[in-house]
Amino acid sequence: MENPPSASFAHSVDALGHWRSALEARVRELSRFLREHELLDEPAADLLESLRQRLAGEKLIVAFVAEFSRGKSELINAIFFADTGRRILPATPGRTTMCPVELGYEADEPPGLALLPIESRLQGQSLAELRRQPRAWQLTPLDMGDTEGLAQALTQVTQTKPVSLGMARDLGFWSDDTPDDNPPVDTQGRVEIPAWRHALINLPHPLLKRGLVVLDTPGLNAIGAEPELTVGLLPSAHATVFVLGADTGVTKSDMAIWRDHLGVQGVSRYVVLNKIDTLVDPLGTPEETEAQIERQCTDVAHTLSMPRERVFPLSAKQALAARVAGDEPELLASRLPALEEALSERLLPQRQQMLAQIGVEGIAVVEQQVGRRLTDRRRQITEQLLELRGLRGKNATKVQLMLTRVDAEATEFEQCISRLQAMRVVHTRMLKDALLDLSSDRLREHVGEMQDSIRSSLLQLGAKKAFLTLCGKLRERMQRAQARSEEIHSMLEASFEMLNTEFGFSLLVAPTPELGRFVGDLDLIERNYVQYLGLTQALKLTQERFLEQFRRMLVSRLRVVFESASGELELWNKTASAQIDTQLRERRRGFKRRREALERIQAAAGELEARVSELQDQDARLQQLQQRVTELAQDTRTHADPCGTVSAAMATERGNEHVETIDLLLDFETDPARA
Repeated sequence: MENPPSASFAHSVDALGHWRSALEARVRELSRFLREHELLDEPAADLLESLRQRLAGEKLIVAFVAEFSRGKSELINAIFFADTGRRILPATPGRTTMCPVELGYEADEPPGLALLPIESRLQGQSLAELRRQPRAWQLTPLDMGDTEGLAQALTQVTQTKPVSLGMARDLGFWSDDTPDDNPPVDTQGRVEIPAWRHALINLPHPLLKRGLVVLDTPGLNAIGAEPELTVGLLPSAHATVFVLGADTGVTKSDMAIWRDHLGVQGVSRYVVLNKIDTLVDPLGTPEETEAQIERQCTDVAHTLSMPRERVFPLSAKQALAARVAGDEPELLASRLPALEEALSERLLPQRQQMLAQIGVEGIAVVEQQVGRRLTDRRRQITEQLLELRGLRGKNATKVQLMLTRVDAEATEFEQCISRLQAMRVVHTRMLKDALLDLSSDRLREHVGEMQDSIRSSLLQLGAKKAFLTLCGKLRERMQRAQARSEEIHSMLEASFEMLNTEFGFSLLVAPTPELGRFVGDLDLIERNYVQYLGLTQALKLTQERFLEQFRRMLVSRLRVVFESASGELELWNKTASAQIDTQLRERRRGFKRRREALERIQAAAGELEARVSELQDQDARLQQLQQRVTELAQDTRTHADPCGTVSAAMATERGNEHVETIDLLLDFETDPARA
């Protein structure tokens, strides 16, 4: 029988998942309503769909890092998988995880274990590239109804294989420059290495379904041999838990992992001093045991230059047994809840706040666009009402004059086309220049220059300098794209003001996308790679295969940053262009309706009041739509940010001003005293 997880962190992850799902449902409902009422243009639809996918696909990545035999897998079992009633990840003596393992859930994939053979390193392809090649992986289906069979299947991540010294050297598990770190050689001159390069476990576990991803990384030898862990997976984790043994403290290999692979992880690092049960002295007092544990924690905090409150002594083995047995006092004695509480209080609110910010800002932009569209429709209706009410008691000559005026206004309005075309030519050219700085071709060109520079340096010792030069060039390109987007904003702002004044548009330029955060992403990549290049790993770049793997790995990471920045810039410009198309179409439709109404009135005297009544009904429906859009948007914002810490008021104020103006005009026509 399964026991429900009592962990505060597990509950908090589940609560965050529920919150995301509810917010995503509200975004979907808002999108459906707007689409049904033809209020959703393509850019707004793209924005809402992007927001919905972000909420639905958001991942919370927690990485566990440790040297071998520190109890890391047991800790993962205790925190996340005790509800199965047994160990899921292998964590018994002789069953040590030998390759990096990612536990997550993808609904469109069946439960299974995907293993990437260690020999794939010889191909020079990055993990990011190989993830898109299913044939490169060995797949084992997992039966979720058979926990014993499931646990047995997952022991494959512990498999090793003997290889020659030459093969071990090629695969990165043997270095002639650091003999002390090399694995032992057997009597046949072979070295035992991991059988797999990487493992992906797809499990329909409740927490994994909520977007949790657990990254289980093996010891120093495996981390050092797989650079993408250092420069890719670990930096992408939202929290890193570094596991030490309470009986050993910080060993030399522990310190190497911390210094070389976790040194730039910042405030998301947590240190666990596991196996405190081994410090219990049967001949000593509980007070003496507690004092020894505290001394170890203080020493660890000092050695790693970490705050003492980020070091958590606990017993993962005791915690797992307590959870499986449902023994709450024993669970408290294991001290695991203290770590879970810290993760819950510090990590999860940050993720929710970030998603809330994205949600509130995105909804505000869409609400503003839709509000202006509805406002423009109501303005046209108001103009027609004023026009038709002025015809009351007038003769056919007056109607004919009005028809002539409508034709003249329509002809005058069409003169804006030449202005629009000229503006679009300039806009297209400016956008092309901005996107050129973010293109993949330019990115590959710069990385190629770095690769040539590394090849030409003595023993590749100039790798760090070449990489720093590359980072400087890429930052310049991102900053230049930001400056050009500001120029586009200024041009559009001036053009829109002219169009609004001369031709009655109600165009508004959205704020320029902030590309500075992508510069921050580049800074993070730079810190991680500089750290990597500062290790003995840099000597491996003397081998062309390692240099090519390094290049492909780097391009893969940088492409994500530049494509994201380019996509954001394109969507912003697309939104500006769509405004023009939408309002142009609405104005032409309005002129056509005005002419048709006047022609009907000219043909039948009784048509005037019917048309006035029809327009009043249309305006009432638009008012109801406007109110419903506001309600849906407000409900979505309230769910995203119940405490009101994220402000999006400025984004909707301008649109509301136009609505109030139209209401005032209508009030004046029906009741001048009230207006």
